[in-house]
Amino acid sequence: MATSPIFIFILLLILSPALLLSVKSNTTTIESTCKTTNYYDLCVSALKSDPRSPTADTKGLAAIMVGVGMANATATATYITGNLTTTAAKDTVLKKVLKDCSDKYTLAADSLRLTVQDLDDEAYDYAYMHVLAAQDYPNVCRNIFRRVKGLVYPVEISRREMSLRSICGVVSGILDRLAE
Repeated sequence: MATSPIFIFILLLILSPALLLSVKSNTTTIESTCKTTNYYDLCVSALKSDPRSPTADTKGLAAIMVGVGMANATATATYITGNLTTTAAKDTVLKKVLKDCSDKYTLAADSLRLTVQDLDDEAYDYAYMHVLAAQDYPNVCRNIFRRVKGLVYPVEISRREMSLRSICGVVSGILDRLAE
């Protein structure tokens, strides 16, 4: 038996307001969740760009932002290893500093991976602790550069550090909301 085009049309008419209400409702969830963070625009932009957001609850939105942070930290570790170590081929001190910095960003990504497990377990205190660790690892990189006389902290690493700090700040704000 073939489905009538009129039946499909009527079905779509009936369901479309519910679908629109669901999308509007979750846009409201994203916006109200992001208002609890210090980086509202970053939060809304990142969450609205992820296809899982329309069906995510607050915990799901936190997990999505953690994923953004993991991607940032991993990309930065790869950037430092790939792009900067080639410029330090003969400078063993710079090479070591860059290796240490890359390792710190890898540890930041690892801390954020632990945050995902903490979210699953609803262990929000541990999740918060892991996010703070991830947020601080790039600072260690900056301090390594400061300790070596004559080395300048690269602008691109500084930009990426601020980005990861902001992302972690968003996650922390969402965690605050979850812990209420």
